Amino acid sequence: MQNWSECISYRRFGYQTSGTLGFRSEFTRDYDRIIFLSAFRRLQNKTQVFPLPGNVFVHNRLTHSLEVASVGRSLGSIVGHALVDEYKNQCTENDLAFYKYELSGVISSACLAHDVGNPAFGHSGEKAISHFFETHADLTINGKTLRSHFDYGEWCDLTHYEGNANALRLLTRQFKGKLDGGQRLMMVTLASILKYPCASFDVENKKAHFKKYGYFQSDKSAFDQIIDEFALRNDDGTISRHPFVYLVEAADDICYRIIDMEDAHRIGILSRDQIESAFIKLLNELGDNSERTTEILAKIGDDNEAVSFLRAKIINALVMKSAEVFHHFRNEILQGTFKSTLMDEVQRNCPYLEDVAHISVKKIYNHPSVIEVELAGYNVMEEILSVFVQAVISDKRNSLQKKCILLIPQQYNLVNDDVSPYEKTMSVLDFVSGMTDGYATELYRKMKGIDIPSHK
Repeated sequence: MQNWSECISYRRFGYQTSGTLGFRSEFTRDYDRIIFLSAFRRLQNKTQVFPLPGNVFVHNRLTHSLEVASVGRSLGSIVGHALVDEYKNQCTENDLAFYKYELSGVISSACLAHDVGNPAFGHSGEKAISHFFETHADLTINGKTLRSHFDYGEWCDLTHYEGNANALRLLTRQFKGKLDGGQRLMMVTLASILKYPCASFDVENKKAHFKKYGYFQSDKSAFDQIIDEFALRNDDGTISRHPFVYLVEAADDICYRIIDMEDAHRIGILSRDQIESAFIKLLNELGDNSERTTEILAKIGDDNEAVSFLRAKIINALVMKSAEVFHHFRNEILQGTFKSTLMDEVQRNCPYLEDVAHISVKKIYNHPSVIEVELAGYNVMEEILSVFVQAVISDKRNSLQKKCILLIPQQYNLVNDDVSPYEKTMSVLDFVSGMTDGYATELYRKMKGIDIPSHK
């Protein structure tokens, strides 16, 4: 890309229409469509970090996504107005209006959708799905191994299951009985969630933009349409991120780095003193007036209120710093040569951010309750997948498998369709990844005979 006008598209995925900058623009419609999406609502019962439900409020995937959308809106607004001020003589009136009034909404919508493809049990759900295929590669189905039913790229998708790729699939795919074009979002909204612009077999752990992947083999056509809309392909065959991805990524990074600490305090893993010590050091490095902050904290007797106050201060400071980094590297970001992330660059000048991350790993992500969720996810997912994957791939099904197939919703049931084993398996993953923690656990207990279903 050579100018900021090229970052904008007024087309929707799935059909040919142009957006309008009216009272309720096409970009605003995207936010509304995601809010009312059933897959988005199901995030309410999907784990963020800590087990759900509980007597003390902690974030789930839904509340996390809403907060990321709020932070993303602020980032989009700050960056959009800065770009208008600098490039007002280089862009059309429509494009200037986009950056001034619409960019914040686009980033907010993309943030809202960024986790919509995540399965139950948090990131451990992704690992559990991958683990199933890795450990059942030699399972015999139709007289041959499970692995032999798939080509290399397909097997990489299954053994490295990725919620980011599933988000693209869910938002763009025409499921059985549904309209084509998926949710028919604006191209620019979809481009803003393509955090990892590569396939599963092109993952490179040491590179920030390629440590995961952004699309399944079954959804390559949708991915290509979005990439080609913004001419993001490079001469060497690699694909650059859309510039707006950096804002969505920063909003997510800011929230999970800080809000996980707040949750840890609420359930008693970290004390107020520990949070204050860590957050005030962080504010000092971010250039905030920590003396004034300390004075205000001394007047707050409620521990939760004190931690919430600090959380708000730090998020605001990180938003401002991230916007500064974006502006500083705006040319490299536009041209696709920026290989870092906004928060990584913030951390270069604020090394205590890394210490906060270490606290999270030691005290939060390795806490027994978090590990228990991960173990539960492995067991639940393995049992469900072992039944349904065999059932959809088998040429000759036993009576149990025939009954199990009846439980797959019509939109995901490709058992009798003339499609590949990969497509049938992906349809099972569509069903399973859409389950909430509670539904997956309930189905597992019923399948194991731990609970006996009753007619309601």
